[in-house]
Amino acid sequence: MPLIDQIQKDMVAAMKAREEQRLSTLRMVKTALKNREIEKMAPLDEKESQQVLSTLIKQRKDSIEQFTKGGRQEMADKEAAEIKLIETYLPKAAGEEEIVAGVRAAIAEMTPAPAMKDMGTVMKAAMARFAAAGTRVDGKVVSEAVKKELSGKVGFTGTT
Repeated sequence: MPLIDQIQKDMVAAMKAREEQRLSTLRMVKTALKNREIEKMAPLDEKESQQVLSTLIKQRKDSIEQFTKGGRQEMADKEAAEIKLIETYLPKAAGEEEIVAGVRAAIAEMTPAPAMKDMGTVMKAAMARFAAAGTRVDGKVVSEAVKKELSGKVGFTGTT
């Protein structure tokens, strides 16, 4: 079942259960998906739908940061609840260990061994690995893992 149809079905259930917060979030998600579909002038495939939802989550995370700085905890909590609901429609996110393992594998495949100046190349390879595996990852976490791994490789000679 396409994601937008699943969201529509869940909207009906939320209406019947009178879950205002959930209904509001689902309407926002459906609108974002429809807008993207209109921009593309074609139905979205699964990957594109997930990309839209990931963008919505990223926007909510930025909002939480701003609300917390501004002392608006109730608004930050509302955004956090929206993130939880949106995440139910996405595949499970990779854990930190999985991300580090993926980054290490991407670095191991590269020859010669990458240095800190090759961070962009390593990021691209790592993100491609996660995308190919269908794993959802946070770019910031991957970036931190790449920095950590590459900084640990200072003076790396290729021998263990």
